[in-house]
Amino acid sequence: MKIIEQIKVWSLAVIALIMAACGGSRHKIHVSGSADNDLIQLLKSHQNIQLVFHATPEQAVQEAKSGEGLLVLSSAYPNKTEQISDNFYTRLKEKGVRAYVEFPSRLLQSEVGAIEKAKHERVVVSSGFFNASPDSLTILGLNGLYYTEVPADSAKVLMVAARVAGFDSAIYGLPEKQFPILLELKEQPVLVSTTNLSGFISGRYAPSKEWGAVWKQILGFVAPGLENQELSWEPVVGPTYGKEDVLPEDVERKSFARGVEWYKNARMLIPDSYVDTLKALVDSGIQRLAWNEAIPVGDGSHGVFECIFSEIDETGSQPIGIMERGDCISETAMAFATAGKALGNEEYLGTAQKLLDYYLLNSIATKNEYADSSHGAYGLIPWGISNYAWYRASYGDDNARFLLGAWTTAALTGTDHWDEIFMKSLIALVRTTGANGFRGSRIDLPQFEKNGWEYYYNQEVLNLAPHFESYLWACYLWAYDKTGDDIFLNRAKNGIRIMMENYPNGWSWTNGLAQERARMILPLSWLLRVENTEENRAMLLTVVNDFLKLQDDCGAIREELGSIEMGRYPPPQTNEAYGTTEASLIAQNGDPVSDLLYTTNFAFLGLHEACYATGDADIKKATDKLAEFLCRIQVKSADHPELDGGWMRAFDYEQFEQWGSNADHGWGAWAIETGWTQGWITAILALREMDMSIWELTKGSEIARYHAKLKKEMLSK
Repeated sequence: MKIIEQIKVWSLAVIALIMAACGGSRHKIHVSGSADNDLIQLLKSHQNIQLVFHATPEQAVQEAKSGEGLLVLSSAYPNKTEQISDNFYTRLKEKGVRAYVEFPSRLLQSEVGAIEKAKHERVVVSSGFFNASPDSLTILGLNGLYYTEVPADSAKVLMVAARVAGFDSAIYGLPEKQFPILLELKEQPVLVSTTNLSGFISGRYAPSKEWGAVWKQILGFVAPGLENQELSWEPVVGPTYGKEDVLPEDVERKSFARGVEWYKNARMLIPDSYVDTLKALVDSGIQRLAWNEAIPVGDGSHGVFECIFSEIDETGSQPIGIMERGDCISETAMAFATAGKALGNEEYLGTAQKLLDYYLLNSIATKNEYADSSHGAYGLIPWGISNYAWYRASYGDDNARFLLGAWTTAALTGTDHWDEIFMKSLIALVRTTGANGFRGSRIDLPQFEKNGWEYYYNQEVLNLAPHFESYLWACYLWAYDKTGDDIFLNRAKNGIRIMMENYPNGWSWTNGLAQERARMILPLSWLLRVENTEENRAMLLTVVNDFLKLQDDCGAIREELGSIEMGRYPPPQTNEAYGTTEASLIAQNGDPVSDLLYTTNFAFLGLHEACYATGDADIKKATDKLAEFLCRIQVKSADHPELDGGWMRAFDYEQFEQWGSNADHGWGAWAIETGWTQGWITAILALREMDMSIWELTKGSEIARYHAKLKKEMLSK
């Protein structure tokens, strides 16, 4: 009997030890805040945590006992702080209660400052509190960051908000100007946050692994032992498939079907009822619109919005960029046309035709100066039409991608009534391209009015930037194939020859060197189409093979920088430069990020065409891997239809989530561009379904019937 009793005692002791080691049922945590709070919803699933809810922080501290934990969580963020009484912290100390207090109205005996909205500041770990996970100087994304200024002399600062450069760490250290975000009081076990840390799931804080580690340490501070408690959650916005998930056989078909439906679900097609409203907004200087599911779904008759902007608010939502760009409209039309043909969907094909009819026939894009045969800009397609600042600009690259998307759309819809406009645009471009084959990045209407077109035709400019020049050469090679006109071939060959003579160290790069290589693959593939020589094949394979050295085993393409002095928009070189201009997603080579706005998307196009131009098995294998990667990382989100089915600009392929340096002041890490990104990825996936290249698809174009007349009109001297 005594032996049995002894065994019972030992058993109870062992159980107690096990419960203590894993937190057991002893973790009683008092909570002031909403039961719908992200953190609370996560903690409810843990059986060894007992949550006791209270209406106010005062009631919570009154009921809490020594050794128990207390969480004061924000309930009205960002509009109102949590109201804390004068003696709240004193009572916590007297009762021996460990606490985390969020977005409070007071810090000890002092009221906090006004609620401030972060501009360029990011959250940075500034201490060793988290035991190197995350480490000091780690950057954390806290979307919709609002904070209060507090006197920090009576507390140790653990995290700050500061304007810092870097991908996942503050590589230039912390600036002098910084604002405390998480503090540990010096004389009692209390953590105080000047913002809302607990909205990390709905607010889409990133990287998720780092935020999980942050909360493990905070919970372990409030209730020792909970730092060993695993925290995991399904992100409200994340990739469709994990890195190791087995993919369905029809994954590419599902992916481009979702990709084209994104335009409708995200309300990207401009509805008729919004036309006047959008004009009024743009005229007043506003270029964004809060996304709302009540926005009607357009049919293409009034174009398409430019993008979903990168800015994420405290609810996890992102706004619509409302400007109308020609390239985005054409590339969106291409997405609808390719998906429509591959899926046998006549509605999609109709939408594609309406989009091009809108821009080329019904909008001002082909009117006024661009329709005046005596004007230097005659025949060109303006960058955008929402305001004069965009309407005056002629980017060769954007004109070229407009044409690439447009004649792909024409072939798939069986439409030829845009052919004369296409031919006119090609001649307008080639007559503003110098003899060396370079056009320069941009020419505006006032420059044409001053110089005329002959000035540009006769110039000897060199612009060793594939970003701006290479797709023009692809268009000229395509035009040569259709017309036999040597002016197109010679301008393209001259430009390509000079560009490759300076490969790669002589190239200037825009956001990175990887994207410049990606851009060159298409014209080199099409040069091989018109002149199948060993020299041309060698140039193509040189660029492709060097580019594919950046491909990870998962299929991702890693961003790469060239020499900084050759970069147009390099990563910020100081903390103060962060967020002031366009920029790369990485801080230094080796950062594991793919750029789907500038590199991966255009690599997908180029590699697709290179496969058909060469029949090379290695290129085919690399393209297949890239397609699989893109299917995996397509956005999945039940809570955010404006994002579900889209592809964001940045993807960290090691952490396998949407993450990168958000230094770009216009098109940041979480932007979804309707044309550049969504249009090309959707279209190439659909073309793969049809086993068709753009070159072969458009082979039957009869654009040449307008060539002689327009060349005589536009190139006569």
